[in-house]
Amino acid sequence: MTSQLDFSAFDSLGDKQWKQHIQMELGGQDYNDTLIWESPEGIAVKPFYSATSQKHRGYDIPGMPGQWEAIVSVFVHDPQVTHHLIKNALDQGAQGLYLHAEAPFDCAQIFDHIDLSQVRIYFKATFFDPSFFNTLADFIKKAKGSLHLNADPLYGLAHDGVWKANCNADYKALGDLITQLGPDAWVMAVHMDLYQNAGATMTQQLAYGLAHLSESIHWLNASGLKLKKYNTTFVVSLGTNYFFEMAKLRATRLLVKSLGKALNCNISCHILAVPSKRYSTIYDFNNNLLRHTTELMSGILGGANGLCNLPYDELYKKSNAFSQRLSRNQLLILQRESFQDLNKDMGQGAYYIESLTADLAEKSLALFKEIEASGGFLKQLKSGSIQKKIRESHAKANQDLHSQELVMLGINAFVDQTQSMKDQLELFPFDKRNPRKTIIEPILERRLATEIEQTRYNHEKA
Repeated sequence: MTSQLDFSAFDSLGDKQWKQHIQMELGGQDYNDTLIWESPEGIAVKPFYSATSQKHRGYDIPGMPGQWEAIVSVFVHDPQVTHHLIKNALDQGAQGLYLHAEAPFDCAQIFDHIDLSQVRIYFKATFFDPSFFNTLADFIKKAKGSLHLNADPLYGLAHDGVWKANCNADYKALGDLITQLGPDAWVMAVHMDLYQNAGATMTQQLAYGLAHLSESIHWLNASGLKLKKYNTTFVVSLGTNYFFEMAKLRATRLLVKSLGKALNCNISCHILAVPSKRYSTIYDFNNNLLRHTTELMSGILGGANGLCNLPYDELYKKSNAFSQRLSRNQLLILQRESFQDLNKDMGQGAYYIESLTADLAEKSLALFKEIEASGGFLKQLKSGSIQKKIRESHAKANQDLHSQELVMLGINAFVDQTQSMKDQLELFPFDKRNPRKTIIEPILERRLATEIEQTRYNHEKA
């Protein structure tokens, strides 16, 4: 039997006393200039946080999962190869799959003799085929699995620059699919990862994701679908700013709940989190393992429902068993050996994380309201305003990288000049742009290290 600890013998210190003590230790250096730094989101980060300085104490983050699931990404191509990859992933401990497909496939063939009960399947298709989606949903339901179709017409426009058909037709097709599969099915998604990988700040990611969802619900309503409940999967990329990424996921849930209240509907928020490609590198590529580990931990502590890892060498090597195994085992070690699956909200009560959550939510909500007041997300996409803002954020981060305000190991710090990549590239890791006719400017994903790495690679080849 344990008794409650008695701290009455210790005096509590207020914020003012802590600050005075810190200033004394600084020996004349300016407190603000030395210890307070400003994030790209405009958040002034203090050296300490306490119960008295924290905003919005005591709130609960809605929809936090009791546990998270380890998800493995599989690209659907050759049926036999795909079947082998799926079976191997599930046999080795994965609890779900993230299937990427460019065309319909034979469900019975790729899932042949595979137990899908209790398996969660996320789907990402470059096509929209309602007949196939119904077939897939029916197959997974009969197999007692769970399916997230992740249909997202607005993502297709933002990423490709064109609709599948047109705005009305695309959302009418999505509305019909939701009607066919039922309101409890997980059909629609918001791919916030596009904005992160393109260079948006966290405030922009959250505001654009919220405006993206608001726009989708608007067009679904316009198509004749008016629901009281919208099950929505958020696909989110995780960057290297450890505590901010935790707060970003928590703020996502707060903002979605706020939007649902404003629209007089219930929006269920399910988060699939994936490490960002933006901070991955081809030089000193083993650092990608470390980056992915901390990014995944941010996802876990921030309350993601599912975590899907990336192979450390995916930028320059074709899919291979070794890096796929490492990718999967990173998740399993975090889940089963680090015991990071036991607490519903591990950020709750941490003054710093809760303060960041409140700051991000407030700034993002203000930006969201600006977008709505300017005509909505689609109008801003068509005018190129969203694209311009993301380009500016990327340019600022790129400038910080070159000036070493932003440090990337192996790129602008502790660079291994003896490493050569000219004979190791199986895939081209740099930007390739294929100009095509579009109705809007597509949002392009941009890696931060691209310029530095391409210059170095060109020198190797010279």
